[in-house]
Amino acid sequence: MLANLSETQSKQTDPYTWSKKRKAFVFIVGAIAVANSTLGSALPSGAVNFIAEDFGITNKQKLTLPITCYLIGYVLGPVVFGPLSETYGRRPITLITFAFYTIFTLACALAPTFAALVVFRLFAGVFASSPPAVTGGIYADIYADPKARGRAMAGFMAVTTLGPTMGPIMSGYLSVMGWRWTFWVALIIVGASWPFLLLLPETFGPVLRRKQTSNSTNTAETHALASTQLTRENWQHLFTKVLARPVKMFCTESIVLFSCLYLSLIYAIFYLFFEAYPIIFEGMYGMTPGECGLMFLPIAIGALFSFVIYLAYDHIYQRAQEQGKQWITVEEYRRLPLACIGGPLFSGTIFWLAWTAKPSIHWIVPAIAGLPFGIGFLLIFMALINYLADAYGIFAASALAAASGTRSVLGAVLPLATDDMYGRLGVSWATSLLGFLSLLMALIPFAFIRFGRHMRENSKFSQALKASNPPNK
Repeated sequence: MLANLSETQSKQTDPYTWSKKRKAFVFIVGAIAVANSTLGSALPSGAVNFIAEDFGITNKQKLTLPITCYLIGYVLGPVVFGPLSETYGRRPITLITFAFYTIFTLACALAPTFAALVVFRLFAGVFASSPPAVTGGIYADIYADPKARGRAMAGFMAVTTLGPTMGPIMSGYLSVMGWRWTFWVALIIVGASWPFLLLLPETFGPVLRRKQTSNSTNTAETHALASTQLTRENWQHLFTKVLARPVKMFCTESIVLFSCLYLSLIYAIFYLFFEAYPIIFEGMYGMTPGECGLMFLPIAIGALFSFVIYLAYDHIYQRAQEQGKQWITVEEYRRLPLACIGGPLFSGTIFWLAWTAKPSIHWIVPAIAGLPFGIGFLLIFMALINYLADAYGIFAASALAAASGTRSVLGAVLPLATDDMYGRLGVSWATSLLGFLSLLMALIPFAFIRFGRHMRENSKFSQALKASNPPNK
């Protein structure tokens, strides 16, 4: 009887042993939270002209602020929420931040002035940054098998791409009835998501074991263990160890540093296109904001197709593993070849857009460029995000928080230069500049394949994780 009780308690505190249905539910809830967060990021892009008319804004750079400030919030949030979820649990951090995101989405819909709208968007972005930072950690909590975890993370990344591409379409058509309708519909989607969020279980193994220990009253030894595990970190430890972990990883971990640099650039280019597409498709081809929003659909389709490519490569890898092929013994081959495909594809697509976006060429030609753009973009993200999750295990949330925070810095700053850059260089050369930069960064996955093992062997976090061999692994 005691053995059965012990086994039951072990299953409750080890998310790796949960049923497939329960894991699937956790996956869906995480995807819902991320979809809300990323949808909000590009939501005002199709509404800027209506917002400008309502508030009398004539400065074009000011009109980038509703998106830019949201992404600034993405910088501030992950470095806090990711590490906190590794101390207090995934569930409370997710619910608290989603509640505040709901409040500030409502505030955006009711904003009395442009300045208020910008401030509300900043705070909405801060709290919306929690799901992308924490959800990766949640999936690392429940999937021990790299194959299952990789597929979950690939689906997670697909959602992070689909959300922003739907934003311009929604706002482009809803804003005709009034730009506030964009935020009201977003609020309706948030409200429909709450019942699922409330049912999200805790997934972080150390927190689950700590809770079980605190409820146990069997022995003095258990009480002693509980008092040790339940001792909350003092404020000094919280700021110097827990919250500083993403920054420390960025500064001391080569894998995190170079992954962040590459992800930051392609992420910034993606969000710059929310400013560049209106210049191209509204300015050159005379489209309406709603029609311009539809030009993002090829990117969304490409993102979905990249998931098929991921599954195909995963199948090839699994077959090679079954056949005992020598190349699969190199950990870097599990994920990084996808980025080696995606990098050149991403850069080539940017040049495609740069030199076909002309009034003399039909609009469908530059629009179709979004299809391979979405494929390359997401293949890079799938590979590098999975690589970080595999390399850092229980520290995955902090590694992903570092990646999320740093890419949001460039994602917030680079779009501010869009009007000046495109005005001075023209569409072809301004877009080509982005292509050259991305092509340079495309060397990083190849370097990881060559030197990644050495980097991991010299990583304090990877080695500490390997040495500690956590019970929930």
